[in-house]
Amino acid sequence: MTRPGLLRMVLRGLLRRCPWCGGRGAFFTGWFTKATHCRSCGLRWRRGDVGFELGAAAVAAMITLGPLVLALAIGMAITWPDIAVVPMLAVLVPAAVLLPLAVYPVSYTLWQAFDLTMRPVEPDDFDIGAIVGEDLDEGAGPEP
Repeated sequence: MTRPGLLRMVLRGLLRRCPWCGGRGAFFTGWFTKATHCRSCGLRWRRGDVGFELGAAAVAAMITLGPLVLALAIGMAITWPDIAVVPMLAVLVPAAVLLPLAVYPVSYTLWQAFDLTMRPVEPDDFDIGAIVGEDLDEGAGPEP
């Protein structure tokens, strides 16, 4: 399978789909619960990097902080010179708590899209057992 373009992978990531195959649900079995691989194509979530989740955290920070800083700037510009601090805090503090929870899965699938663009996919990035629909370790039995 050839690599999809960045725009296609980003759009898939925004919809919580696998950036590689577009499979629904991709890596998530629940809002906060991740599977080890895509349930459609078998692409492993962690592709050999120890700190892979740091990229998703950075994407979540950008998605969260961007709108919050923009809303703060607009609120300050509208109420200048007597800045309405308490009403702005009443809106922005709950948004700062709820927005990261809302974008959690999207930040992971977006980061996966960026990572797939920067690093080529290798055959061992896929869970072969997930592709054929069975666990390859089952039935192996004890070694003689």
